Amino acid sequence: MKEQSFASLPVFLVDNDQSVLNVTAAVLRSAGVTNVQMVSDSRELLPALERQPASALLLDLFMPHITGNKLLPDIVHLYPEVPVIVMTAAQDVETAVRTMKEGAFDYLVKPVEESRLIASVRHALEVHSLRRQMGVLKHYLLSDCLQNNEAFAGIVTNSRKMRALFQYLEAVAGSAEPVLISGETGAGKEMFAHALHKLSGLGGQFVQVNVAGLDDTLFSDTLFGHKKGAFTGADQSRAGLIAQAAGGTLFLDEIGDLSMASQVKLLRLLQEHMYFPLGSDIARSSDARVVCATNCNLAQMMRQNQFRSDLFFRLSVHQIEVPPLRQHKEDIPLLLQHFLDEAAASINKPAPEPSNELLTLLSNYHFPGNVRELRAMVFNAMALHRGGSVLAMDSFRQAIQKQQKTAVDTLPRDEAEGVPVIIPGRFPTLDEVEEAMVREALKRAKGNQGVAATLLGLSRPALNRRLARRALPPEA
Repeated sequence: MKEQSFASLPVFLVDNDQSVLNVTAAVLRSAGVTNVQMVSDSRELLPALERQPASALLLDLFMPHITGNKLLPDIVHLYPEVPVIVMTAAQDVETAVRTMKEGAFDYLVKPVEESRLIASVRHALEVHSLRRQMGVLKHYLLSDCLQNNEAFAGIVTNSRKMRALFQYLEAVAGSAEPVLISGETGAGKEMFAHALHKLSGLGGQFVQVNVAGLDDTLFSDTLFGHKKGAFTGADQSRAGLIAQAAGGTLFLDEIGDLSMASQVKLLRLLQEHMYFPLGSDIARSSDARVVCATNCNLAQMMRQNQFRSDLFFRLSVHQIEVPPLRQHKEDIPLLLQHFLDEAAASINKPAPEPSNELLTLLSNYHFPGNVRELRAMVFNAMALHRGGSVLAMDSFRQAIQKQQKTAVDTLPRDEAEGVPVIIPGRFPTLDEVEEAMVREALKRAKGNQGVAATLLGLSRPALNRRLARRALPPEA
């Protein structure tokens, strides 16, 4: 059975004064803590906790029947992962010290300021989430299992490295904290975000927006919406994407391109779970889970003052680094067959078989465009395929050679000149370097001259002439 999402667990309010319960619940709900359960009879608390796990608990000390002083040690013993916030009228230091020693998470004196109450509860929820995730992570590390394979059905892989990421996603999926997914273009960051949403069990939608190229005004309007008359042309009010993602996931792609002004607004949203539509001075709460993705090095951008450090650390609670395809090349045969079947079905053709030569060529290519590049190669090859049981290799060779030429042409001159060349001992001649490169290419190509020629950026006849001139064996 799927474990209940951490974010969906209620906050329990325990007080015999119904007016205190109502006011406290209203304050928390206005701050986005919507799942609140009130207990006015202290005798009902432990049975209620047995039926329904809690994410945090606010406890009065002085109540009839069973006092909070008596309940506190029992709660801490039975439910050590649940932070207990004592909220009472007692102002003496001795009582505060005693309750903290007995395991209370925080001590609030009535009447409590709203900001102080909200901050304490949010901190408690974060701590509870981290405690639960540590337990889940420990379970996965010890068991090496996945409980929700169906959530990863869209990610084709047999890699242990990718499976470890799946386990981590399962562990943090229920947290309300933001998740940062990083990786190169085409590595599959969006698919990981979709899997995370499925695992979270959230009832709301998965709402995606690419923030690259959005100036601050457009960013605010896209996410927060606007009131009628907020700016010229705003003929009617419009809800933003945060409202559409209520109870679900808001996925912000290319977060590294966000302007500094927009970064401040995103940080406020993550910290306070509140936002202001354009033209409105009334704050609205948000319970959307925020997931961000980037192909940039945010840590480096932070050091260069291009990305706010407070936002970086807020986003970095949970991080997923999706590896490039060259780091899990064992998936290339599986992905190749998957894309072949997909491409063949899209044009209503039978899928040809990939040759061993093609697999050798692809396994020696570094794939700067990652899985997306491989998919484009396969779909192009299928469009050009004119029949036969074996998939032709010409389009793959041309694509690889074109990319290799583009990479050389676009390499900055100062970067090319700055690459260190370490040659111990005697400096080799050009003929010796060429011979070594040909031998290495043939070795990587497993003796296949066509694949070796592609790796060297040569035509096959040109490679044959070099082999003949040097009298190198075909499988050097």
